[in-house]
Amino acid sequence: MIVTPVTYRFDQPLALRSGAVLPAYELVVETHGTLNADKSNAVLVCHALNASHHVAGFHADANGQPLPRSEGWWHNMIGPGKPVDTNRFFVIGVNNLGSCFGSTGPTHTNPATGQAWGADFPVVTVEDWVDAQARLLDTMGIDTLAAVMGGSLGGMQAVSWTLQYPDRVRHAVVVASAPNLTAENIAFNEVARRAIVTDPDFHGGHYLRHGTLPRRGLRIARMIGHITYLSDDVMNEKFGRALRAADGEDPAAIAELAYRYSTTDVEFQIESYLRYQGDKFSEYFDANTYLLITRALDYFDPAREHDGNLSAALARAKAKFLLVSFTTDWRFSPARSREIAKALLENDRDVSYCEIDAPHGHDAFLLDDARYHAAVRSYFEHTVGAAR
Repeated sequence: MIVTPVTYRFDQPLALRSGAVLPAYELVVETHGTLNADKSNAVLVCHALNASHHVAGFHADANGQPLPRSEGWWHNMIGPGKPVDTNRFFVIGVNNLGSCFGSTGPTHTNPATGQAWGADFPVVTVEDWVDAQARLLDTMGIDTLAAVMGGSLGGMQAVSWTLQYPDRVRHAVVVASAPNLTAENIAFNEVARRAIVTDPDFHGGHYLRHGTLPRRGLRIARMIGHITYLSDDVMNEKFGRALRAADGEDPAAIAELAYRYSTTDVEFQIESYLRYQGDKFSEYFDANTYLLITRALDYFDPAREHDGNLSAALARAKAKFLLVSFTTDWRFSPARSREIAKALLENDRDVSYCEIDAPHGHDAFLLDDARYHAAVRSYFEHTVGAAR
């Protein structure tokens, strides 16, 4: 399944929750399947922190052949015959504003200065992203979504859709998410941000003007984040206290990572794994984007305007919900999904809840699990599909 991104340009400025106004901007989009005649089968998939519009399928090389390792981040979930079946549904993936995968963000040119936005890119929130996505749907002629779906930060966007545009979404599929971040989660994000902003190559966020990249800070930020995505059981099973290189890793490559970090030899397998992940991340992700998106995570809290009462906040929602959580996900624990379910039930909303006993931690929402995929498949076949 080859997919090609399309760029949509919006010349009308977008007023942001911060009070700033983003002038003309672009959103990069990929779609899968066919929009039906009455445009009732559209499913919007919202991405998490370091993902993008490329939710499924493959990108092609110059000869039109699938590029190796170019599959979308939710390729096991979305496609022909998959839980979100693109033979039935028209799936839309959007790269959010402020990201670094094509949509307008800190690496793009600020029309007011002629230089990269850098640290001057305005603060964006989950609500801002949803507003931009709604404009995209207007452009595509889609009035109502069959479903909005996302995991982690993407799940927060799905919840926000049901509150900002309650008449435009029939179903919300919220996976491994939460109604807001705990203090511990905010703390992890702040430590990661401090690693970036204290990198000598950060230059106050205007590193592109100096011809540098704060790779050291990004590596550490990714290492911190990656620890929180995995469960203790998975770490012990996969790495334990082993002193050898992980299967398939090149010892020379590990030695090179140790040299880059100016440390002694990498001894533990978990060390080599985290450093490999950090090094890879620093080659493709933008530091200012990391700061922006983790802040959007921190700020999301629909109950804030209702004195912390989540039930009152979710009273606006009209959609039916499927909530999915994973037992070993300590960053977005099942208790947080149950908070959402409880608040919706207090408003007499239609809610399905599925808690999967899986060992993989927060990353479980991206992995193959027969029970998890069966729950999503059943919901789309018998609830979302039936509603159409």
